Amino acid sequence: MRLASFNVENLFARPKAMDASEGDAATRRAVLAAQARLSDLFELADYGPVEAEILSLLETLGIAEDDDGEFVRLRKLRGQLLRRPHHGPVEVVAEGRADWVGWVELTTVAVHERATENTARVIHELDADVMTVVEADNRPDLDLFSRSLLPAVGGTPYEQVMVVEGNDSRGIDVGLLARAPYRLVQLRTHIFDEDDQGQVFSRDCCEYHLQTPLGTRLVVLANHFKSKGYSSPGDPIGAARRLRQATRVAAVYESLLAEGIDHVAVTGDLNDDPSSAALVPLLATDLRDVSEYDGFDWNHRRGTYGSGNESQKIDYVLLSAALFARVVGGGVFRKGVWHGNRTTDPWDLFPTLEREEHQASDHAAIYADLTDF
Repeated sequence: MRLASFNVENLFARPKAMDASEGDAATRRAVLAAQARLSDLFELADYGPVEAEILSLLETLGIAEDDDGEFVRLRKLRGQLLRRPHHGPVEVVAEGRADWVGWVELTTVAVHERATENTARVIHELDADVMTVVEADNRPDLDLFSRSLLPAVGGTPYEQVMVVEGNDSRGIDVGLLARAPYRLVQLRTHIFDEDDQGQVFSRDCCEYHLQTPLGTRLVVLANHFKSKGYSSPGDPIGAARRLRQATRVAAVYESLLAEGIDHVAVTGDLNDDPSSAALVPLLATDLRDVSEYDGFDWNHRRGTYGSGNESQKIDYVLLSAALFARVVGGGVFRKGVWHGNRTTDPWDLFPTLEREEHQASDHAAIYADLTDF
């Protein structure tokens, strides 16, 4: 069987600030950093010490004077965050999170049609029996994609399509595509898990329990850890959150082993490389990355994101001892990732990938080939 993980970077719509065709990269990065920081500040009980920073970030996002900016929108459901007098400066009137309900929403644009088709080509050519899909919009869209786009590129729709809505307000969830012989028999969500610092998962660590054709229980722990791409220098907040997430996933994994379930995979975008301190609790278990297999095909580069540098190895298929013993192959599939005019060790691209906005994703897919069990 083939087990894979692929961050599809949204199928039909994505935040405008994440779209390469919208404005310059520095502006988009500044917007994403400001939105991420504001989201953290808005959760504080007391805005007094950070009021000036909130106002500065709102200016950066272009929503200090108006709720609608070029890349974001200030959403308010109850109470007021700001006072905007006709004469005089904008003021923060909410004393803390208890005074209002709202957030800064990233506005979205349609994904280029060819990018969506190239995403389908990646999934078709991979032909995984079971695949974790990271940044799925929602279950209806993922199912529509499977039924409509896969046949359009010569593929076969998946009989089982599942997404459990997670904690990310942007609607970037972690789902599963599975062929009929690998029957989905149980789900366990961890969106409500808390530790001494509060909610653990920024998305979810969803347990997908499948029964293989030979009757074995396979559990896939599908993850998308806290991003570090748009945080402040050094990423202390994101790294701390990823450390908590890795600690919790390790505990979930150990609990499955204690239940007698020994065929377990931890998959997805963990948003950090294997040398990071944040992933130590997870990588210190007996889980092994499929890339440790001697015959693993790195496909030119040793990373999975962007330009594929080794420090950009952030996508994983981690296997329990029982699963790793069954590995007969694996690799990184890059044909849907744009490499520009790279002349040093370039990887093959789909002929339909002619510009960056045509890329399926800025993540390559990673997969493991296993003997039947």
